[in-house]
Amino acid sequence: MKIYFSGSIRGGQQDTDLYAELIQELKQYGTVLTEHIGSKTIDTTMTDQEIHDRDVMWVKESDVVIAEVTVPSLGVGYEIGRAIDMKKPIICLYRTINGKSTSAMIRGCSELQCFEYSNISKAKEILKTQLKTK
Repeated sequence: MKIYFSGSIRGGQQDTDLYAELIQELKQYGTVLTEHIGSKTIDTTMTDQEIHDRDVMWVKESDVVIAEVTVPSLGVGYEIGRAIDMKKPIICLYRTINGKSTSAMIRGCSELQCFEYSNISKAKEILKTQLKTK
């Protein structure tokens, strides 16, 4: 299974350790096309166009999209929208922080499976349950 993992890169650097742990977990279910999301450094050698084209190609190539949507991100929202158009199965994970939840546009979309989690163990349980049926 090819997995496209999506998370806020430029606005979500505080979550890179979490992303890295989720990516490590996802590797037991298949190939994670976007391991760089869990890196603390941002690749500045690619143009915006190259990043866009590569990521859209990876979404097309993927069997499932997993999006960590706690930190709002235009890029993650764009990827989710493209994945919906491509009829990809999409799992969104989010945490409620300081009483703030994720977007109603995400939680209210019937084409997404959205799950709230409070810690990494709960997120891993959700992934295990959801991915064993894919």
